[in-house]
Amino acid sequence: MGQTAPVSALVWIAVASLAAWCWLLLCQGFFWRTDVRLPPRRVPGHWPSVCVVVPARDEAAVLPASLPSLLAQDYPGRAEIVLVDDGSTDGTGELARDLAARCGGLPLTVDSPGEPPAGWTGKLWAVRHGVALARARAPEYLLLTDADIAHAPDSLRELVAAAAAGGFDVVSQMARLRVASLWERLVVPAFVYFFAQLYPFRRIGRRGSRTAAAAGGCVLLRADMAERAGIPDAIRHAVIDDVALARAVKRAGGHVWLGLADRVDSVRPYPRLHDLWRMVSRSAYAQLRHSPPLLLGTVAGLALVYLVPPAAVVAGAATGGTATAAAGASAWAVMAGTYLPMLRYYRQPPWLAPLLPFTALLYLLMTVDSAVQHYRGRGAAWKGRTYARPEVRPDEG
Repeated sequence: MGQTAPVSALVWIAVASLAAWCWLLLCQGFFWRTDVRLPPRRVPGHWPSVCVVVPARDEAAVLPASLPSLLAQDYPGRAEIVLVDDGSTDGTGELARDLAARCGGLPLTVDSPGEPPAGWTGKLWAVRHGVALARARAPEYLLLTDADIAHAPDSLRELVAAAAAGGFDVVSQMARLRVASLWERLVVPAFVYFFAQLYPFRRIGRRGSRTAAAAGGCVLLRADMAERAGIPDAIRHAVIDDVALARAVKRAGGHVWLGLADRVDSVRPYPRLHDLWRMVSRSAYAQLRHSPPLLLGTVAGLALVYLVPPAAVVAGAATGGTATAAAGASAWAVMAGTYLPMLRYYRQPPWLAPLLPFTALLYLLMTVDSAVQHYRGRGAAWKGRTYARPEVRPDEG
């Protein structure tokens, strides 16, 4: 009798994990599929004007691999680039001007906004300055793209054609992140997989859906919608600015599309676990609205969904609990199966799929560390700036 209760509890926990995976597989917007790419495009009768806004802080290391791809955009309409040098100390602005002089292509303006005032994140202050400069040119679209993002020559043309054909106010592509080192192979595809699980791409593009997200590295935004939604002023304090932007657009009645990119790539390397840890932990607790109950719920949820399956297999094998091991193995198999499409998208071997519980454990620890750093006063630190917890407005809860 003494052994029956613990074994029964293990069985029920493993079954709960399997049930969670069955629900995720079928009812979470088919998040695991990677076929959400740019929607159908058509050549517009008139190619609208576009201004590309690039916030850049200490980006001299990656700019030679990214800025020339923007300068070389093959766009039939009027297009120009505004690069906002956000207080760089590595010569980012000078390098940008030199690259434009050597590469030619689209016109480039380089300017600096000065230090952000209280209540603004540095990136959004730079975006605000860039958008203000762009509005003086009266573009019909704004392309907000990061300084580490390289675009194929037809990227801008394809984005605008997709927005025009679908009537989208935002068309955003999640750039393909760099995957070269061992830690990048383990962590990066899972980062996109977890993001899609939180914000299923199919739901984002559905009219009337409340699910809203964008990928900050590549956001084509209709200029009149930016004014109507108050962007970027309405989201000035947001650490996770891309999701905040998409929510602001949807609140204003806009239509948002987000999908995976084919030829929009991040050139920023994250060779060490420390680099990836900082990338995730700087904003993980902000994603949870700095809420201890949400943190506890997230830790419990990650443990049930990702850690219980292998634990159940081991515990079942050790105790002779066939039902426990079978439920755990089944949940683990569903988990690995849903991860395979993302691994294929990143051109990674399928044997990495069963290792997803280990990667999830890393993300759990990163999330806890994000909360610890927040309460130590070092949360959301990036490139020499640390952002305090913002006041949450009622309409953002």
